[in-house]
Amino acid sequence: MATQYYTATSIDGFIADAENSLDWLFQFDEGDESGYPEFIEKVGAIAMGATTYEWILAHHVNADAARPQPWPYRQPCWILTHRELPAVDGADLHFAAGDVVPIHAAMTEAAAGENIWLVGGGELVGQFHDHGLLDEVILSVAPVFLGSGAPLLPRKISTPPLELAGTRVVGGVFAELRYRVPRG
Repeated sequence: MATQYYTATSIDGFIADAENSLDWLFQFDEGDESGYPEFIEKVGAIAMGATTYEWILAHHVNADAARPQPWPYRQPCWILTHRELPAVDGADLHFAAGDVVPIHAAMTEAAAGENIWLVGGGELVGQFHDHGLLDEVILSVAPVFLGSGAPLLPRKISTPPLELAGTRVVGGVFAELRYRVPRG
């Protein structure tokens, strides 16, 4: 079991553009070659911040969304927020705030030996890292430059440096970089 930050990023290190949009990413039709089906199959629990959750609601789940669809995850999902947010019928959602250590413990139990996916954003991932709870960073680097937007990770992680665990070309478009997060 591993706690993983798996995300797409622009070459210049942004996960969303200046308008907090992912439209730049949807120009790529990855299909089953994206690596995502293989990744999500091994995920037993998910965590995301309020901004990510609200983006999914607005762009996918709500009836007036551009791409309406049901809640996309079968796994239990923790939404870390200090605000009251609407729930999604039929989704296994846990709204939580505060220290990520007990949240991670609950997620680990729910994951039952499968991986934990930290969807984002970067501040949420940084909190897990700060408590030694992040094991891997998996980046799908898209061949675009956004110039500004939501940074991949808005904090310094330099000592010890991440350890490159693998690289591969995904879908003929993305460069997937897989890093282990060393302890100590």
